[in-house]
Amino acid sequence: MGCSAEDVALPSATTVEAGASEVATGLDAPWSIAFYGDTPLVSERDSARIVELDADGESREVARVDGVRAGGEGGLMGLAVRDDYLYAYYSTASDNRIERFAIDGEPGALSLRDGQVIVDGIPVSAHHNGGRLAFGPDGRLYATTGDAGQPDRAQDPNSLAGKILQIADPDGTPDQVQARVYSMGHRNSQGLAWAPDGTMFVAEFGQDTWDELNVITEGANYGWPVVEGIAGREGFVDPVQQWSPQQASPSGIAFHDGRIVIANLRGQRLRTVSASAPWGTTDTLQGAGRLRDAVVAPDGSLWVLTNNTDGRGRPGANDDRILRVQLSSGDVEPSR
Repeated sequence: MGCSAEDVALPSATTVEAGASEVATGLDAPWSIAFYGDTPLVSERDSARIVELDADGESREVARVDGVRAGGEGGLMGLAVRDDYLYAYYSTASDNRIERFAIDGEPGALSLRDGQVIVDGIPVSAHHNGGRLAFGPDGRLYATTGDAGQPDRAQDPNSLAGKILQIADPDGTPDQVQARVYSMGHRNSQGLAWAPDGTMFVAEFGQDTWDELNVITEGANYGWPVVEGIAGREGFVDPVQQWSPQQASPSGIAFHDGRIVIANLRGQRLRTVSASAPWGTTDTLQGAGRLRDAVVAPDGSLWVLTNNTDGRGRPGANDDRILRVQLSSGDVEPSR
């Protein structure tokens, strides 16, 4: 098998190109951003910390998630928030799991109550753990999982690996919560977003040939490990766009201003993709290094999370950072 698309450490510039302004600096291997009201919450993969940011971008530890075992690509990964609950996807010594925490306090003094594990038994490995969480327009929680280094799991309907999972009742008691396979045949998906019309988009790490952007249909099979990229093979759904891993390694994605926005690690760029055929693409924000997540803030602005302190990049003095990016139709414009 080839190396993980995250495995190649490329140098990253320490400058921020025009059009991006710093929201926060000094984060340690950050992975995901979620908002509790207007307050940003950020997961740090290796420290297992969840931090909140104030209006000046200063960070404060909200909690450290017990039981997290960081290593390779595993650790504390995706976050999602609904009402007064935080959901976290993380690796342990034996599995990947999703835990729900009640949020207490006010911004500047937030804390988490003891958590409840709502999904466990997701296969874990040093590589290919997936890890993105997001609530869909149907109110259900969705999670991306990787093949955990065993590709055939992605084609096994009885395995939670290599799938998009749907959790229909994430607020129920743990014995009521059920994770069902929504789609299968995924190698290692870390990007999950919806268009206003409800179309689900997922970004996926390929192996050595193609990274993918997929439109997800319930019950569909996206081919891994039988096919990679656009193959036209009966029984499998092709991606709508594909890129060389050297130019991509897509992680978090967002739907912003009518376009899909993709944060790329190895490719060290922000990529925008039109939301319909012919799926045209534009590359921007080259110069900030490895990019892990892209989210839309409550004020409608686009935030991008760098990932230069994860052991595979070359961190600058202020890394890792959250950048506020303003996009034009083709380029990054100065922030206002």
